[in-house]
Amino acid sequence: MTRTRSSGIILHPTCLPGPYGIGDLGPEASRWLEWLAASGCTYWQTLPLGPTGYGDSPYFCFSAFAGNPNLVSPDLLVDDRYLEEPDLENLPDFPADRIDFGRVIPWKQGLLNRAFDRFRRSPPGDSATRYAAFRRAHAGWLDDYSLFMALKEAHGGGPWSEWPESLRHRRRAAMAAARESLAEEAERQAFRQFLFFEQWGRLRRRAAALGLRIMGDAPMYVAGDSADVWAHPDLFKLDADLNPTVVAGVPPDYFTETGQLWGNPIYDWERHAADGYAWWISRLQALLELADLVRIDHFRAFVDYWEVPAGSATAQGGRWMWGPGAGFFREVELALGGLPIVAEDLGELHPEVPELLEELGLPGMKVLQFAYDGDPDNPFLPERHTEDCVVYTGTHDNDTTLGWYRSLPPQDRRRVRAALGTTGRTIAWDLIRAAWASPAFLAVAPLQDVLEVGTEGRMNLPGSFGSNWTWRLRRGALTRARRDKLAAANREAGRSREG
Repeated sequence: MTRTRSSGIILHPTCLPGPYGIGDLGPEASRWLEWLAASGCTYWQTLPLGPTGYGDSPYFCFSAFAGNPNLVSPDLLVDDRYLEEPDLENLPDFPADRIDFGRVIPWKQGLLNRAFDRFRRSPPGDSATRYAAFRRAHAGWLDDYSLFMALKEAHGGGPWSEWPESLRHRRRAAMAAARESLAEEAERQAFRQFLFFEQWGRLRRRAAALGLRIMGDAPMYVAGDSADVWAHPDLFKLDADLNPTVVAGVPPDYFTETGQLWGNPIYDWERHAADGYAWWISRLQALLELADLVRIDHFRAFVDYWEVPAGSATAQGGRWMWGPGAGFFREVELALGGLPIVAEDLGELHPEVPELLEELGLPGMKVLQFAYDGDPDNPFLPERHTEDCVVYTGTHDNDTTLGWYRSLPPQDRRRVRAALGTTGRTIAWDLIRAAWASPAFLAVAPLQDVLEVGTEGRMNLPGSFGSNWTWRLRRGALTRARRDKLAAANREAGRSREG
């Protein structure tokens, strides 16, 4: 990975403005890239781009390989002649500043269905040839995913663990019958993926032409209700009836008395090692088709991970287990020709985690919202950073900087102001400038901090449900004044892409 001093902004595509209830990969995404490039930043960091399930979290997807069809741009569907202008009339009254997933998803699915029906009747241009090539190139995951989604739809959206036994276990006769009876529905799902990958590829090429790089995001674990686990149960710790024997989480700590019980199935690392980690390598190769480098969430699990017996009410009764360690990365590096990875190494870590990062030459993360607790040895303080790290004002799991600052007790706010040498009236930009001044080779901030948005702009409050992942930019928020202010910060800190 190139270690040129640079900067980036976190913005998930769902947050982009537009009339269709959710941000997408169309004209507003292109305008966003142009704005970002003009600011002198180098990186656009997204959250995971997969198809989301219950709770709409991009960290719990139906596939580690597929794209989210809700990101497909209606405008580009018209441009590419899969739809006509009247198809976009009579829009629901979507809110402008947040995503109402309950209204967006059925409307978007109806639109995609019309595009598929028109494609089947009369494929525009050479789209049929491109679609056939796409299907061949991605058959390794696409066939299973398409059938999985068709079966899920046929079973009322229920998890695959509740399907008939013959489908859960992928019995040959049941699978053949499903492929025949659900052929059209599976084809519809594959076509949605074709649209996503075509539109994302176009956007990525635009980013490259502007001199921008994209940082993707990979959750360490996959969702239990996913095509990945259904199609590859041997790669996970499951019992004879394909239910998890252990699930993922983290143990009790200062912040959580009972730990965090995530519930994801755990990898059978011995089975992965037996075939040279082929599934993981395929996953990372797929992610790097979408991005230039990938942040891996909960990276520490490659060293040691907390597994909890399935059925536990809390994470307290778990135990530490060893992960695959350096051997995994040697195989990955050989297959990929490098390790374009950023490690999310936050929290209390086994000493071998920083040792592994140093051995591999991988950058870890520093978050400034964790820095100002009064401890002069706090490793998140900018003066304790090294070049080989990525510094953030905050991440998708943090409150916005303005919301974080306002929530601090008065004495803590005074300590933050003293450390930053500020009055606190422009706290979001004070923290951005502190991050940009860090020795870290890459400094990143959520767009909400650039726009000085309060807690209403928070993307996720871990452990809560209801309003996460719903924030959206209002049209016109990406002003020239904000862009120029960010450009000045990049120049002053020696992070401008133009030098």
